[in-house]
Amino acid sequence: MSRIAANFLTRSFSSSETIALLLRREDAPRPQQRVVTLEQVLAPRYMAWLTFENDNGANIYISANPLRAGSRKRTKECVASVRHLYIDIDEDGDARLAALRSSDAVPAPTAIISTSPRKYQALWRVAGFDFEHQEQTLKLIAHAFGGDAACTDRNRVLRVPGFYNRKYSPAHRVAVEYPVDATYGPTDFQLDEVAGSSVLPLRGDARKSPSGKHSHSEADWAWVCAQLTHGRDAAKLTHELATQRSDKGDPFYYARRTVDVASACLWLASGIPIDDVITMLEVRRRFEIPAALCSARAREIATTAQRMIARRKTV
Repeated sequence: MSRIAANFLTRSFSSSETIALLLRREDAPRPQQRVVTLEQVLAPRYMAWLTFENDNGANIYISANPLRAGSRKRTKECVASVRHLYIDIDEDGDARLAALRSSDAVPAPTAIISTSPRKYQALWRVAGFDFEHQEQTLKLIAHAFGGDAACTDRNRVLRVPGFYNRKYSPAHRVAVEYPVDATYGPTDFQLDEVAGSSVLPLRGDARKSPSGKHSHSEADWAWVCAQLTHGRDAAKLTHELATQRSDKGDPFYYARRTVDVASACLWLASGIPIDDVITMLEVRRRFEIPAALCSARAREIATTAQRMIARRKTV
């Protein structure tokens, strides 16, 4: 238990950095918090104490980002720098994680934590992000892959692998895998098309920005919706959009996603059940995307479209 936790902590933080530990019990009115250095946490006696507390019902969490030296709290103002981007996936976990893994919009996570059955936290170790850019990117990631939109603050805490999740009976051992050993920068996250399509109306003209101008992605979205409404073939539309957007890192990924999200929005708005929409998306791309990923991708796109429609109804 302590070996797995120590490995995760040394991968996540540098020597002498200040971090926050949170111990939360289901039957306690408030959690315990300890602000300590990495070396203090890794000490055998400290790890033994955490193991004892976990064995006796405490859930163990760690701050996602290092704190300023001398901090006594875990407020936003105490965060020293951006170390990780992250997403909490609490619904349709396996499908949404598969969609994230297969996406070209984000790189491979540096850690994937299994917090409980079919629930995950994915982490990307990063450098070069300021706090504003981090929180904007966290919101886009949560939107794109169906994560918890409330878990996008820089003072977020993460479960520590190796310990047990005591919210369940029997308790679930928190596991972790490390797909890659990398550090990413802002340009590795290509989420501009998600940001554009997620706030636009289903058909007609794209919503104007405060300056009165449309972004390129907004114009693409409006054009694709109009073409689909007039019965344009999705395969031909995808190829044409990819050709027009050769500036994208992966033009065909961008084109497929734009066309499929727009199609799903139109189908759902016309009353087609979401299960049928998922099937239609899967059939459309069955020869382009590996079978193991095609179903998960179709479900992720359909649920993204469903959230977009629901959000517009509340505006």
